Amino acid sequence: MSCSSSSGSSEDDEGVDSYRKGGYHAVRVGDPFAGGRYIVQKKLGWGQFSTVWLAYDTQSSKYVALKVQKSAAQFVQAALHEIEVLSVIADGDLSNSRCVVRLIDHFKHVGPNGQHLCMVLEFLGDSLLHLIKYNRYKGLELNKVREICRCILIGLDYLHREVGIIHTDLKPENILLSNTIDPAKDPVRCETSPILERPEGNPSTGITMSIIEKKLKKRARRAAAKISGKRSSTGGATTKPDRRLDGIDVQCKIVDLGNACWADKPFAEEIQTRQYRAPEVILQSGYSFSVDVWSFACTAFELATGDMMFAPKGGRGFSEDEDHLALMMELLGKIPKKIAIGGARSKDLFDKYGDLKRIRRLKFWPLAKMLMDKYKFSEADAREFSEFLVPLLDFVPENRPTAKQCLEHPWLSMRRSSVQNETANEMCNKSNIRKVETGIRNLQIRVGK
Repeated sequence: MSCSSSSGSSEDDEGVDSYRKGGYHAVRVGDPFAGGRYIVQKKLGWGQFSTVWLAYDTQSSKYVALKVQKSAAQFVQAALHEIEVLSVIADGDLSNSRCVVRLIDHFKHVGPNGQHLCMVLEFLGDSLLHLIKYNRYKGLELNKVREICRCILIGLDYLHREVGIIHTDLKPENILLSNTIDPAKDPVRCETSPILERPEGNPSTGITMSIIEKKLKKRARRAAAKISGKRSSTGGATTKPDRRLDGIDVQCKIVDLGNACWADKPFAEEIQTRQYRAPEVILQSGYSFSVDVWSFACTAFELATGDMMFAPKGGRGFSEDEDHLALMMELLGKIPKKIAIGGARSKDLFDKYGDLKRIRRLKFWPLAKMLMDKYKFSEADAREFSEFLVPLLDFVPENRPTAKQCLEHPWLSMRRSSVQNETANEMCNKSNIRKVETGIRNLQIRVGK
């Protein structure tokens, strides 16, 4: 979790079990931090390592995101690493213009569960995943995709070329818009007066009660959704109208550097969230900056289509890793033999000829053709977008362009009135069928493998 106004994690509460020695710190609205400089306003979200809160900085008179880490030793070490990385990033970007989240302050806070490291970051808006969901998984208009891609690449170029840092977990959840999609969730735009002291009778003083209330509300929403679904099946509901994105600022920043590493000091073999993982990571053949470029390409595809580029699943007789590699090859062609057999895990996955051992039949579907057939892109849009993406997905990591070279690609400077999203993803617009829809094709092409 970083500094989003509405994280994907906030839908399910963190539970009460981790509010103990070594765990989370119990934060309440109105609580002061750092000698009263930061006053908690509301909860933004949570992660496995921390909770994140909207706070008011009484010194600068601005809203910030306050990240309160768990107090156990391993979480303290993780926080120290993230602070070190964020400090280097902030020191090299004094103008705060390089599209990476800015660390404002950090300090220690003592509570009943131990000593917690706290980070203060600039307050940003919703994640790109939230934007994709808000757009009902239809895929954004390509001009907006270009704007977002430029921001991400500016951030990656800064991290890679000037700071020497690999993000290692780039994905839509870890890229935040500069502003909230809903102005009512932005305390500045809706001119909310800051809370400067703990409200009397604060209902959030009891963590357990707060979580129970949230679960009851969630159960009520599910019941209402079921009733709405029944009405829809009897013709009592109409299709939801398209949501307009014209007024949404898509300027964004890369966040969540907790897993980042210096290129000359990689600290883990398995990095990246599954769907955005590069082939060299699966094969354990070493990695560098180009793994972020692979993840960026997967993210760009998801923005433009509403679907993940790769959503692998294990099956009878083959693993999730094997399915992932098969999906890559079906879209991008066969992995060169020297790459296929060059990793520490290659013998488990490939035979001596560079073919997958347990998935023998592949159904090739080149990216440009997929964009036209499945997502109804025009021929020109499909060709131009695939010409931008395919080099970023080269199986040979050294052949992938750098973030700086990507920024120079002509596709990023095109301006066209694209109609691809008017008719694209008709099936994906029915109601939250992203996982089902990506899984259907996966199952279809696995039959007989």
